[in-house]
Amino acid sequence: MPDSSKPKVTVIIPTLNSASVLKACLVSVRNQNYPQKHIHILIADGGSTDSTLKIAKTYHCRIFLNHLQTAESGKALLIKKVTTPYLLSLDSDNILPTKNWLSQVLVPLLSHPKVIGSESISFTYRRGFGFIERYSSLLGANDPYAFFTGVYDRYSSLTNRWTGLKINQIDNKNYILIDLSSTKTLPTIGANGTLYLTSFIQKYFKSNYFFDTDFLKTTKSPQPFFFAKVKNSIIHTYCEASFPKFIKKQKRRVIDLYCHQRNLIGSASVGSYRLQILFLIYSFTLIIPIFHSLKGFLKKPDPAWFFHPIACYSSASIYLYYSILYYLGVLKPLSRNQWHQ
Repeated sequence: MPDSSKPKVTVIIPTLNSASVLKACLVSVRNQNYPQKHIHILIADGGSTDSTLKIAKTYHCRIFLNHLQTAESGKALLIKKVTTPYLLSLDSDNILPTKNWLSQVLVPLLSHPKVIGSESISFTYRRGFGFIERYSSLLGANDPYAFFTGVYDRYSSLTNRWTGLKINQIDNKNYILIDLSSTKTLPTIGANGTLYLTSFIQKYFKSNYFFDTDFLKTTKSPQPFFFAKVKNSIIHTYCEASFPKFIKKQKRRVIDLYCHQRNLIGSASVGSYRLQILFLIYSFTLIIPIFHSLKGFLKKPDPAWFFHPIACYSSASIYLYYSILYYLGVLKPLSRNQWHQ
């Protein structure tokens, strides 16, 4: 396809004191083998006090103020601003690992009129980088609860599958097609580098908070629609090697969900009460998480696997504590005043 005929794409990124990760993200976008005049980058910033905005301006981003400060509100704000045919939702800690990444994820949408979105099937595994980043890419999820419930959406070296759910799939050479309209329970697709048909997302998204992994699950379309899992990968520098950052992000995940997600029952991030209780048992007894760590290590040796019991125990503790506060009616939204990536 000649450069002049390649479709325009808008990249949306929410930020809040994201200077430590944003430059690598933007460099990877600007380094794509794609006409840069066809790539627009929009930033929704929650009031950064570090060099986030300076970095964004360096890479020719349009910046909007995100008064509600959360990533979900930032994405919601930017979705409404997009005027190009395609929209790429990125997080500031994502990096496109190859120069052809954007062209690759566009292929299914350009080839099939009923495909409304696409994303990488794997997280890029980078030996020598942070152990939590490696753990997430090996497990296929950055939240052990998603792995436990089977709704994870990236290839797992533990299961040799990209999801634990039984889903009707059409395997093409370079991507897998999923019929979303015929699937009741969906994986947590939609986060960390998801390309959408702009007309579709703007038609069905009507909120001030975009919970990316729940959007497609709650979308009711009268026409069948498909999603593509492209056989490439994306880097998610999730928490690098910082356990305090992992705790902070798990805390943010559950508080934002309870305080801003109005459809908790329909959320893939919540699941049934039965699954929640089973996850607590799984995590607090530690036996099966340790077994999974050993199994993963034998399949693909890396000491990062042994973070799994710790991730499960700490996540379960956080989720239980803030769930109790929520049901007691005393849970308050998380302040972003001191937030840093």
